[in-house]
Amino acid sequence: QVQLVESGGGLVQAGGSLRLSCVVSGSIFSINAMGWYRQAPGKQRELVAFITSGGGTNYADSVKGRFTISRDNAKNTVYLQMNSLKPEDTAVYYCNTGPVHTIISGTFGSWGQGTQVTVSS
Repeated sequence: QVQLVESGGGLVQAGGSLRLSCVVSGSIFSINAMGWYRQAPGKQRELVAFITSGGGTNYADSVKGRFTISRDNAKNTVYLQMNSLKPEDTAVYYCNTGPVHTIISGTFGSWGQGTQVTVSS
């Protein structure tokens, strides 16, 4: 059973920065891709960024140039550095792990509790 624990969210003013962390257990972390997702009130969960086992990255257009995803396989942890935050980045942020096609589809059986990011204008 994969366990995902997200942290690092908070309240920040527009233009500010946050760094999210996600610790994964119960999975062979190093061989799987990792994805960060977000869900704003009244909206569907969307994929924000993902990183492959080889370190390749991909970003949603809305965050490209502002967010950076990275991973530390020794710590079973994936990070999301968020800079130049905007009010529209306000959402609950989640991570998950699996093959790239599953990361892209987002069809996971379980999710962590997420971490709330609120950006004030």
